[in-house]
Amino acid sequence: MHPDHTPQRAVEVHHPTPIPPPVVHSAPVVPVQPGTVPAVASIVLPDGRVVTGYAIDPARPEPVIAKPPVSRAAVNVALGGVGFLAVCGGLLLLTSFIAALTAFIGQLIILAAVVFGGWIAVQVLSGSGHQGGTTVNIRKATFKRNHFHG
Repeated sequence: MHPDHTPQRAVEVHHPTPIPPPVVHSAPVVPVQPGTVPAVASIVLPDGRVVTGYAIDPARPEPVIAKPPVSRAAVNVALGGVGFLAVCGGLLLLTSFIAALTAFIGQLIILAAVVFGGWIAVQVLSGSGHQGGTTVNIRKATFKRNHFHG
């Protein structure tokens, strides 16, 4: 806007409040020089300004509390317990395997008996007669020197 058309306002002026001076201690303050002077870092911003300041140390994590040592006896007892459980599990599996193997062998024996018995039954009950064999009538045979004679 043009200054001629600006309405006139009352301007308030604020004056800063002075800060009271620090309280003077009875003991004199002695400046202490630090052991090492921290490094000053300067950074040039993209617009050309230079910012200078002290580098800040990164926050260090708290030290890890050392774990108390584990006694050898506790380690041995734990390892012995694990070994005992492994042996018990192995024996359980072994007995289960032996029982299953025994049942399997028993079933194989029964199967062989059924198959062999069926083969014998077929041979005995077949009505086709003997083919190529010698038929002996035992009622007419006489025994002489362990030979059959008819």
